[in-house]
Order: sequence, then structure tokens, then C-alpha cells
Amino acid sequence: MNSGKLLLGILIGAAAGAAAGLLLAPEKGSEFREKIADMSEEYLDSISDKFDDLLENMSSKIGQLKKEASNVSGKK
Repeated sequence: MNSGKLLLGILIGAAAGAAAGLLLAPEKGSEFREKIADMSEEYLDSISDKFDDLLENMSSKIGQLKKEASNVSGKK
């Protein structure tokens, strides 16, 4: 659970840093909006990949726990 909170904190920090960088950079409005759209898409892809990895990891852990539980119940 701590690694999930750490990952969330890193993602939020990266998004805040990117937003601050965009807001402070002098650019035309259309270029600014295009950058925001591109960065949003990249962040969503990154979050989606991380979420998929998390689900795979959790599924694997659940499978291991089920196997251990069946081994323990079979030994009784």
C-alpha cells in the first residue's frame, strides 16, 4: 500500500511540476493548449500503464495467496 501512495505522490508531483512549467513559459495560447493536451495524453497513458501493472501484480499476489491457502487447508 505504501508503494501505491508513493507512486501517486510522484505522479501528482510530476503533474504539478509540468503544469507550473507550462504556466510560467511565455507562449501563444494555441501552443500552450496543444502542449497541455499532449502532456495530458502522456500522463493518462502513463497512469493507465501503471494501473495495469498494479492490477497484474495484485492478481499474481491473490493467486499466490489462494495457492497457499489451499495448501494450508489441504494439510489440516
